[in-house]
Amino acid sequence: MNKNFLYRTFNATILVVVMFIGVVSAEAQPNSTSEDKYVSPYSIEFTYSDAELIGDILSGERGNPKLESDIPYSQWDSEHVRKSYGAWGPTMRSYHEPESAKTATIQWKQQRLIAVARRFIGYKYQHHHIPDWQPPENWPWLAIKNSYNSKGVDCSNFTTFYYSQALGIRLNGEIVTQSKTQSAPITGTDKTIQPIVISASSDFAELTSQLETGDLLYIQSRNKVVHVITWIGKIGKSPDNNYLVIDSTGDGHLDANHVSIPDGVHLRPFTKESWYFKGFDHALRFVY
Repeated sequence: MNKNFLYRTFNATILVVVMFIGVVSAEAQPNSTSEDKYVSPYSIEFTYSDAELIGDILSGERGNPKLESDIPYSQWDSEHVRKSYGAWGPTMRSYHEPESAKTATIQWKQQRLIAVARRFIGYKYQHHHIPDWQPPENWPWLAIKNSYNSKGVDCSNFTTFYYSQALGIRLNGEIVTQSKTQSAPITGTDKTIQPIVISASSDFAELTSQLETGDLLYIQSRNKVVHVITWIGKIGKSPDNNYLVIDSTGDGHLDANHVSIPDGVHLRPFTKESWYFKGFDHALRFVY
């Protein structure tokens, strides 16, 4: 038999085997989804380094996922938590005001808020109090479209959590109550903050010119506040020069490349045509 023919046959066989193994390997990865491969066209350019902004979170107990609740980690999956909080799981920890924030500039505080929020990009949208709680099997679940019970957080618990972890500002996790905040305590101090309110405007340019990094924007549907997003501001970078926000929500938003943004925590565009602007009710500013 021709040696070249045997050589080609052998190589073809090896190629088929390798391709088969590759297919099996890919199918064996339950977390290998198109969402995991999503690459955002958006970015954030801070004027401070990560060490300056969130060094205490990157290397300290403040950033420890097992300390996100005042409930001890060993009890997160307990029957007591199940009976007390159901699908929402363990309640959020009240983080004290960090030492670094006590004498910091407004710009530093604004960017710290975004730097802390950014750490949770990619987390799923879930009706949980804290982002790093992973429910065990058979735990009650408030089902989310195209999702599964996993780590994650919803819109208003997300803002509540990162505002507390970043600056010790304690907000209410219930969306309507949070949107009506008139005074927010700073945990570990006797200080409170009365937020500045930015009212709705039909003029896109006028509204966007008033907003600052870290502002919380409340979105309504049928005359009721149903969602909250965070304004990124001048540090947000988009290839089409649109404004950016960060929030935890469902899918259905398209990015600058006309690619569907997965559900959960992500950077998203704020445009004149978006639901965010059309449903904008008011904004609250806690850093000024």
